[in-house]
Amino acid sequence: MNIKELIKNKLTNNFPNYQIEFSEYLDEFCIKVNKENILEICSFLKNDEDLKFILSEDITAVDWATRKNRFTVVYHIYSLKNNFRLKIKSDVDESDCSIDSVTSVWGAANWQERECYDMYGIIFNHHPDLRRMYMPEEFEYYPLRKDFPLMGIPGSLPLPKK
Repeated sequence: MNIKELIKNKLTNNFPNYQIEFSEYLDEFCIKVNKENILEICSFLKNDEDLKFILSEDITAVDWATRKNRFTVVYHIYSLKNNFRLKIKSDVDESDCSIDSVTSVWGAANWQERECYDMYGIIFNHHPDLRRMYMPEEFEYYPLRKDFPLMGIPGSLPLPKK
């Protein structure tokens, strides 16, 4: 059994009541899960003896602007044991722009979630230190959102004095 089939079988058997979608595009294997299940699924993928996805390579988001679920949080994780990269997606609606933090699963997620929060405004519930990384704390906008102007908002960010 190859690793993709193993992931499908393990997730389907261990989470029979969860809605999990499997897809593949250009040799990238992806699963899509409900945001309410993200922490449990990620914990399983890391701790399962056959899978061992012990590395969180990146966490980012996509702003779809006009869709009902405006944002998709995207996790890129890696299994050293299987030499396999997996993408996990979870939709987040703008009305409740939050998802559970996976910092308890992967320590590296701390900075990755902070960056995602800073650029998109997605709240990671139970994050140990959710604050801005690049923008000042008082900055009220999120620069990677589609509705943020390309040239920024004049006067929204004070420039250094000469």
